[in-house]
This record gives sequence, C-alpha cells and structure tokens, in this order.
Amino acid sequence: MAQLVMRVVINAIALYIASFLLGDGLAAPRDAVGLIFAAAIFGVVNAFIKPIVQILSCPLTILTLGLFTFVINALMLMLTGWLTGGGVMAANFGSALIGGIIVSVVSMVLSWFLVEND
Repeated sequence: MAQLVMRVVINAIALYIASFLLGDGLAAPRDAVGLIFAAAIFGVVNAFIKPIVQILSCPLTILTLGLFTFVINALMLMLTGWLTGGGVMAANFGSALIGGIIVSVVSMVLSWFLVEND
C-alpha cells in the first residue's frame, strides 16, 4: 500500500515538474489534491490502457526501433487530460510528447531514490 501511495506522489511530482518546465504547453493542477487526483488517473491509465496499446502497436514499435513508445506516452498523457476533465491538458501533440518524456524521466529518477524494491 505504501508503494502505491509513493508511486502516486511520484507521478504528481513528475506532472508538476513537466507542467512547470513546459509552461503553457502543459497545464496541470496547481493544488495538491488536484495533482494527486490527476496522478492517480495517470497511474490507472498507465497500468491498464498503456499495456493494451503497446501490444497492439508492437509491430510499429519494432519498426521504429522503440521510438513509437514516446508517441504512446504522449497519447496516455493526453488521455489522462481527457479523463480528468481538463486536469492535465496539453496544448498540442508536441507538448504532450515532450511532457511524456519529462514525466517518464522524472518518475524514473524519483523511483530510483524513493521506492524500495522487493
């Protein structure tokens, strides 16, 4: 349970940093409750929808030598924005693409330092 809470907090921090770095390109909630809600939705999208999309796009991912994964991350970020009703909104696909990369990198780095692996 503690790891789940920590993952949501990490996603919230990553979304906040991405929105801070991209300015108007990516809008995320500025209050803690809104960020936690958006991060929880983002986690659910990444846990349930992203694997299905990755399996369906496997040939395209292989053809692009894995670069299509960045497109999938951008689509998951845009889907999160749609599901949260504007909680996390990307101005365009390019902003979502860069935001997805930033969220992935920040989440990975924070996970290295904050999450215990069993």
